Amino acid sequence: MDISKQIILSEEEKNNQNIEIKLLLEAIHLKYGYDFRDYSKAHLKRRILTRLSRSNFGSVSEMQYKILNDHEFFHTLLVDLSLNVTEMFRDPYFFLGLRQTVAPLLKTYPFVKIWHAGCATGEEVYSMAILLKEEGLLDRCTMYATDFNQIALEKATEAIYPIKKLKDYTDNYNKTDGKASFSDYFTVKYDAAILDKNLKKNIVFSDHNLVTDGVFGEMNMIVCRNVLIYFNRELQNRILKLFYDSLVPGGILCLGTKESLMFSDYKESYKQLHKLNIFKKNY
Repeated sequence: MDISKQIILSEEEKNNQNIEIKLLLEAIHLKYGYDFRDYSKAHLKRRILTRLSRSNFGSVSEMQYKILNDHEFFHTLLVDLSLNVTEMFRDPYFFLGLRQTVAPLLKTYPFVKIWHAGCATGEEVYSMAILLKEEGLLDRCTMYATDFNQIALEKATEAIYPIKKLKDYTDNYNKTDGKASFSDYFTVKYDAAILDKNLKKNIVFSDHNLVTDGVFGEMNMIVCRNVLIYFNRELQNRILKLFYDSLVPGGILCLGTKESLMFSDYKESYKQLHKLNIFKKNY
């Protein structure tokens, strides 16, 4: 077989694989109700093919049969598709911006409702709780932390994290102008760090799917960082509408460092408060 034919065959195989992935996403939606069809194609393909290689199936179609007939295996793939990289005080200068720019605004409210959308395993939710505690706001706040991944939500509720990550977490915290020692907020047991249970007394963990579920209350602030990057433009706009409808007038929207309102339908609906993607909804 000459080289040109090998290249053509390779492209044909890629096209067939893309078709199989599209059919798999349709099947997941029909069977389980999870809609990944408007997620970033590159992100989905990478995660699906990684699971394919780990599971020793010959093709995506072969793996699809297993997914449709084995709920446990489907949930394994679900974790793969929804796994977001997170850590406590990730992008510490974002949290510094919250402390300097947003906390003074929140202090003008008698009661504050905050929605962490796509909270994953909870590290950033607890980071927010620490910041609010230090700013004297925690007792008048209710935080709603949501994700569609039940396994991630369970880990978030436990508030137990590997001790090997504490150095990075501490370094991040120190860059936010923290008012205490980060070690004040956890106890160490064996190889785990257990966060202070008082940090979660005002946190409500809940199942919510940004793709399929509706408006989430009247929030003073919504935090959804580095989640929209996994969606295509159409789905990003749908979710930004959900956020807009869920925020009170003058509410705060926080996006990730790689995300923007610039090319969305909502670029004129907010005023930017901080360069690290902190926005205030127009009245």
